[in-house]
Amino acid sequence: MPNFTGVTYEVVPWSSRIPDDLISRRQAQRLPKTYRSAIPALIASAAFTLPSDLATAAEDAARAITRLDEYTAQALGRRAVVPLASVLLRSEAASSSQIENLTVSARQLAVAELGLSASGNAEVVVGNVAAMKAAIDLADHLDISAILAMHATLLESQPLTGPGKWRTVPVWIGSSALSPEGAVFVPPAAGRVPVCMEDLVGFLRRTDVPVLVHAAVAHAQFETIHPFVDGNGRTGRALLHAMLRAAGVIRQVTVPVSAGLLSDVDSYAAALTAFRLGEFAPMVECFAEASTKAVVLGRWLVDELVALAETRMASARPRSGSALEGLIYHVIGQPAVTVTSVGTALGVSDGAARRAVDQAVDAGILEATTDKRRNRVWLDRQVVDILNELARRAGRRSLGVG
Repeated sequence: MPNFTGVTYEVVPWSSRIPDDLISRRQAQRLPKTYRSAIPALIASAAFTLPSDLATAAEDAARAITRLDEYTAQALGRRAVVPLASVLLRSEAASSSQIENLTVSARQLAVAELGLSASGNAEVVVGNVAAMKAAIDLADHLDISAILAMHATLLESQPLTGPGKWRTVPVWIGSSALSPEGAVFVPPAAGRVPVCMEDLVGFLRRTDVPVLVHAAVAHAQFETIHPFVDGNGRTGRALLHAMLRAAGVIRQVTVPVSAGLLSDVDSYAAALTAFRLGEFAPMVECFAEASTKAVVLGRWLVDELVALAETRMASARPRSGSALEGLIYHVIGQPAVTVTSVGTALGVSDGAARRAVDQAVDAGILEATTDKRRNRVWLDRQVVDILNELARRAGRRSLGVG
C-alpha cells in the first residue's frame, strides 16, 4: 500500500471567460496564457500511518464525540432528543457557514427557517442546515449521487452555481477574480474532477482507517479537489458528519465540529495547505482538537437548554400531553415560531396552537416580534441568547439577537 503523497501540478492553458468589454485593455494584456493546476494524489489505496500519540488523541476525540451523543440522548429522556438534535445541527450549520464568512444571528436563522427572513445570508445558512440534514440521511449510502444530492440541497436557491453538478470551469482560491495567476491554491482542472471524486468515494468505503483519521483525510481531499463552483467547504463539512454517522460515532445529534474549527480558522487553513504538500497529520490533529472543543461546547449547550426547559416546566406546570408542554420543548430547537408552525410541529389545531402560544407569552417564554396579525412571529429570547453565547464561546463574532 503506497504512502500518501501531496499534490503535483500541471500547466494548463488559460482562456478568460470574461467579455472583452468588461475589462480594460491593460487588464486583458496582463491575463496569463497558462496556469499551474493541482493534480491531487489518489487516496483510495494509500497508507495513512500516524505517530502513536496523535493516533491516540484522534481515538480519544472520537470517543468523546460518542459520549456527547449518548449524553444528549439521555437529557430529559427521549422527549428532548429531537429539539436538542435540531439546535445542535443548526448551530453546526451556522458555524460551518461562518468559516466561509457567512454570518447570521441565531434570531435571523430561526426566522429564516420559517420562510419569513429578509436576510440573504440567513437564507444561505438555511440551505446549509438542509444540506447537513441531507448528509446525515444519506450516511448509509456515501457515493457520488449522495455527494451531489448534498450539494444540490445546499444551493437549491442559487441555480447559477450549478447545484448538484460537478464544475466544468476552473476555480481558484485567493488572488484576482480575473484569473488564477498568483492564487493561493488552484484545484484540479475540471476534467479531472470526476476521476478524483470516484477515488475519494473509494476511500470513503474503506474500513481500515480510524474514524477521525478517515474523516479528516476525506474532508481535506474533498477541499483539495474542490469539485463544485461554490459551496465546497460547507458540503465538505456536511460530508464529515455523514461519515461520523456512518461509522456509528454519532447516532442522535450533530456535534458542532465546525464550531471547534472556527475557534482557530488559521490552523484549519494551514492544515489544508500541509495536506496538499503531503502531510496529513496536521489535518488529523486539527480535527482532533476541533472535536474536543466541539464536545465541550456541545455539552455546555445541552446543559443550558436542559436547565432552561426544566425551569420552565417547573414554573409553567403544563398539563401532561398538553400543547403548552409540547411547545416548551419545541422552542428549544426552534426559538422562532408562528401559530401555523406550532400547529404543524405539535400536530394540533390552529386554535390549540394559538392557546399554547398565548400561555407561553403569559409565562414569559415567548414574545411577539411584530405587531402585524398575519404571519406574526414569536421569539424565545432566552434560547436565542444561549445560542449567541455559544457563538461567542466558539470564537465567532457575537451578533446579539440580530
